[in-house]
Amino acid sequence: MGEPVRTLAYGSWPSPVGAALAAAHDGRPDDVGFVGEEVWWTEPRPAEGGRRTLVRRHPDGTEEQVLPSPWNVRSRVIEYGGRPWAAVATDSGPLVVFVHFADQRLYACRPGGAAPRPLTPRSAVGGGLRWVEPQLRPERGEVWCVLEEFTGEGPTDVRRVPVAVPLDGSAAEDRAALRELTGERHRFVTGPRVSPDGRRAAWLAWDHPRMPWDGTELVVAGIGPDGTFQDARTVAGGPEESVAQVDWAPDGALLYASDRTGWWNLYRDGQPLCARDEEFGGPLWKLGQRWFAPLDSGPIAVLHGRGAAVLGILDPQTGEVVDAAGPWTEFAPTLAVLGERVAAVGAGPHSGYEIVELDARTGRARVIGSPHQDAVDPAYYPRPEIRTFAGPDGRDVHAHLYPPHHPGCRAPDGTLPPYVVWAHGGPTSRSPLVLDLEIAYFTSRGIGVAEVDYGGSSGHGREYRERLRGQWGVVDVEDCAAVALALAEEGTADRRRLAVRGGSAGGWTSAASLAATDVYACGTVIYPILDLTGWGTGETHDFESQYLEGLIGPYAEVPERYAERSPAEHADRVTAPFLLLQGLDDVICPPVQCERFLARMAGRGVPHAYLAFEGEGHGFRRAETMVRALEAELSLYAQVFGLERPDVPVLELKP
Repeated sequence: MGEPVRTLAYGSWPSPVGAALAAAHDGRPDDVGFVGEEVWWTEPRPAEGGRRTLVRRHPDGTEEQVLPSPWNVRSRVIEYGGRPWAAVATDSGPLVVFVHFADQRLYACRPGGAAPRPLTPRSAVGGGLRWVEPQLRPERGEVWCVLEEFTGEGPTDVRRVPVAVPLDGSAAEDRAALRELTGERHRFVTGPRVSPDGRRAAWLAWDHPRMPWDGTELVVAGIGPDGTFQDARTVAGGPEESVAQVDWAPDGALLYASDRTGWWNLYRDGQPLCARDEEFGGPLWKLGQRWFAPLDSGPIAVLHGRGAAVLGILDPQTGEVVDAAGPWTEFAPTLAVLGERVAAVGAGPHSGYEIVELDARTGRARVIGSPHQDAVDPAYYPRPEIRTFAGPDGRDVHAHLYPPHHPGCRAPDGTLPPYVVWAHGGPTSRSPLVLDLEIAYFTSRGIGVAEVDYGGSSGHGREYRERLRGQWGVVDVEDCAAVALALAEEGTADRRRLAVRGGSAGGWTSAASLAATDVYACGTVIYPILDLTGWGTGETHDFESQYLEGLIGPYAEVPERYAERSPAEHADRVTAPFLLLQGLDDVICPPVQCERFLARMAGRGVPHAYLAFEGEGHGFRRAETMVRALEAELSLYAQVFGLERPDVPVLELKP
């Protein structure tokens, strides 16, 4: 017989899901690609300083780390990076090029051979030279990339252009040896995709103040005998049409994902392939993201859905999509194809992200790399529910609900659990419905979690995305509050024990919620934006430096709105205890935002804690940081909600 079920108060349940366990499983494989017949990808190493390594899967199924510590395969272009590696099979073994995070130089190596050698020079100007989306062109002795070059010391003193880098290393100390591929000038560009006949290139471009999900231009150019792009012209997209990805079909037709109908759908030479109220693309936060990939035989591997992205095969002749069978309900926007093989990164509510291969001929899908392994008994995993709540004016608000769950514990009759509302980052993003041990950390202890895809989130069409235009700090705050209060009103959550939590843009929503509502008893605010005026006038990086033009309004026209919405300007309204977490190397949401807010909170008597982490940027990557942050968050809830949690250090809350 099994162990008897114990009756313990919500929030006090013992759990095998520790903070160290959650940290060890943070992050996911990414940047999948074929090298010859092999599948390669990048993978996080939280216990090795948070670096990312490159992994290959040999034909016999064994996995090998290609680059040992301290090599860190990660780009900083637009700070969020993008695809940082490429490789090609040769008679003497794979030739690999990759971006090393520490110096952002492009390196080349052969696995098992000499140490990686630099291909690109250093620059002492500003952030230097950075590279992303390398594409090997061995027939030209080059690798083509996007170059991000700082021209001054300011974060917006920067230019971006497709560049050819010699593979012989001649540019390692000579900037003049780099060859710019086009004179076409836009603030932002993606890596060029070359047509099957090698005669044309296509890429995406956009300029301030647009973000890529607002509007991009699809540019096509001829490739001259000298390898430069000629006669560039815009063939799709515009200020109010977002093209998220472009590629070429094997027969030379131009394929792209555009939201011209209000949904990112696929087009072939301008004609729709599968007109649906679904997303076949997404917000381009990293250069090189791939939501579709054409197969040699004509069909197209696609990611599609509403509020989710599942893997399927689209028949361009009929418009039909056949989805891959399996437990995966969410796929990351990184697809690779070889013949009829599709490599992808998928996860589900009860499994983490893993490398999946789909045979497009048979429809068989299987895990081939980085397989999910249950770190604890799956009985401790949360049991998510997909919910839609009514927000202000009856508008739909989408959410994922994770009730408290424990196989050996129940709460006393007549009691309700505390709940934490999670606001995702972005804000033009969404919450994937996948196994997350950070969520299990709370739900297995008797604390519920509600992930809210507030108005402005992606995955639900352009109209839903546009709800946040000019309304950041209003709609997101209202929608999160609507979910929290609905949970209390329906008897799911304890009204007196609600919290709000988020990072980056979600940190903004959390702080704004504490300043603008009395819904929450406390909040966790992680590497946030707190002062719109400072952030929007020079305190952040170039990519998002004019994001607020759409989210708030043009600063020159509505400066008072920037002040009115900022939690830093209304510290006097914050009365609930809070935890503030910040990376000291963060250039996206810099520490000065927290410091300014805390200076205005001083002497107000509101219990709070501020934990700042050296060596961490935007998004914590080191295991020890994640453990400290998660345990501190639990201690905050224990103190505010009256929970017994002897398993975590007590967080000192100062008035």
